[in-house]
Amino acid sequence: MVVCGLACWRCRWLLPLLLGLAIIMGIIALAGRGWLESESEPYVQQASLWESCTRGQGDLNWSCESLMDYGWGRAAAATYLVGFVILVICFALAVIAFSIEILRFNFVRGIGGLLFVVAAFQIIGLVIYPVKFTEEIPLMGDNMFSWAYGFGWASTVVVIGCAFFFCCLPNWEDEVLGNIKPTYYYSSPERAPYLN
Repeated sequence: MVVCGLACWRCRWLLPLLLGLAIIMGIIALAGRGWLESESEPYVQQASLWESCTRGQGDLNWSCESLMDYGWGRAAAATYLVGFVILVICFALAVIAFSIEILRFNFVRGIGGLLFVVAAFQIIGLVIYPVKFTEEIPLMGDNMFSWAYGFGWASTVVVIGCAFFFCCLPNWEDEVLGNIKPTYYYSSPERAPYLN
């Protein structure tokens, strides 16, 4: 005998957990120094969301300049940071929403809408950065956008996925709350003659 139905109420913490994962990836992106790095040796260029560092081929010390001196640097950092702050707020709201016994589904849909706003802010920051960086900062050697920049995009992809789930979750309100009876399917009619 197999019980079919959406047992989401037992796994209701999956969406807040995914938002927590997006927050962790966002922290790595904000703090990481691997937004842009030299592709191969000698490693002469390295950049974060906040600063760009270069060094000579024989030099061991990095010479850094702040990207906050550029308007586009402030714009990229501000948009990504605003998206991150709203993401933290959405995480707190999701924990509150799934903690209460009677789930308010309009509240959940509002969290989904805010997550789309988060994704928009993060995408704007993640697009401004490489376009303006390559236009205005002199690059030395072969460079690539690296791991911290990738964490920024990974956080954004998780946020977009969670936004869709939060917006669509109210469509399955009865299944999530357990208000419908499960449907039982049997493998063969011979094993359950009492159903006829």
